[in-house]
Amino acid sequence: MERMDRVDEYIKSFPPNVQQALSQIRATIKKKAPQAIESISYGMPVYKTNGKPLVYFAGFKQHIGFYATPTGHEAFAGELSKYKQGKGSVQFPLDQPMPLELIERIVAFRVEENEKERMAKEGSFPGLSAPAKRALENNGITTLEQLSRLTEKEVLSFHGMGKSSIPKLNALLKQAGLAFNK
Repeated sequence: MERMDRVDEYIKSFPPNVQQALSQIRATIKKKAPQAIESISYGMPVYKTNGKPLVYFAGFKQHIGFYATPTGHEAFAGELSKYKQGKGSVQFPLDQPMPLELIERIVAFRVEENEKERMAKEGSFPGLSAPAKRALENNGITTLEQLSRLTEKEVLSFHGMGKSSIPKLNALLKQAGLAFNK
């Protein structure tokens, strides 16, 4: 069974008023994290980027549980303070409008946090071979901005840099709105 089907089944297992709230939250998460992988974990929908959870949510009779890991709750503690909370969770009552704008901001925060963690782990050049990464680092190139100041020919002159790395570097530069110097 596909992941989306499982989340669809999860949502459909609730009364209509809960389904509506769950569907609104799901759409909000997908809007702010379209690249997130959706699945079920701990019996509830979860959204992950870079293999790490962004947020979970769950339906209940009187509220929607929202779980943005401790950092998401800490960063928005003031705005979440008006809701009942537990460790790493917040309850959005079903008799009130869902705070979709707040959920959007929390999801965006978590996406950025996961991306920063990935960048810290992989560096500025994910998918590049270790020798090619070392070649860049040995030449003082640690960011895409620095890389964009060089020509492809200059980069290829670095010891340890192979021709197969150029398409990968071009793709990384393009994602960042940059390009090699001409």
